[in-house]
Amino acid sequence: MKQLYAKILILVGLFLLIGSFFVFDLHQYLTFDYLKTRHIIYKQYYEQNPTLTLLGYSLAYLILTALSIPCLSVMILIGGALFGFPLALLIVSFADVFGSTLAFLSSRSLLGKYLQNRYPSRLRAVNHGFSREGGFYLFYLRMIPLFPCFLINLLMGLTKMRVATFYWVTQIGKFPHNALYVNAGTQLSKMDSFSGAFSPSIIVSFLLIGFFPLLMKVGLRWVKMRKTVYLPQKINL
Repeated sequence: MKQLYAKILILVGLFLLIGSFFVFDLHQYLTFDYLKTRHIIYKQYYEQNPTLTLLGYSLAYLILTALSIPCLSVMILIGGALFGFPLALLIVSFADVFGSTLAFLSSRSLLGKYLQNRYPSRLRAVNHGFSREGGFYLFYLRMIPLFPCFLINLLMGLTKMRVATFYWVTQIGKFPHNALYVNAGTQLSKMDSFSGAFSPSIIVSFLLIGFFPLLMKVGLRWVKMRKTVYLPQKINL
């Protein structure tokens, strides 16, 4: 009973924390318009305090991901604009996967175990499917963003997927998406003014982001078809 009360209190605290993010309009700081107005200030602060800026950015990204706050794409653009492609991609990749894993574990601890114990027969087929091909399903969802990333983190926590599987699939599956956004951020940083964000390189960067899910969907479907075609057929003698 004490554990139940503790989980309820934690859930209430998380809801209040996430709710305050929107009640106090903190999401306005994660918009492209805000980035345009503050880019020069961020750049100057980073040049004066590189270590503190890197640590603060990494921690902020990890916390926002762990709390399942949406609209983190602008955070990736900020990272690309400030730190350059290699460093920003490294920071974003690991902060993203660590934050996602924390959200995954929180969902499992607060709700996953309860649902598994409460509805074992109904979830048996789901657990069996994820034990066999859960990694592929997660990889598919990561490569083709049909659902928001924060929702995928929470839903996967309700299954019996291994933490290690969730970690490495998320690390690999989100890498191309993060790379495209970081590249877009680096292109934005090369401009003298964000008001003219229509240069060919920037347009190409955002077109790649838009077409990437479609290309991945076609590619994964092709792989699945080849797998089906080359399955050994049973011969009846």
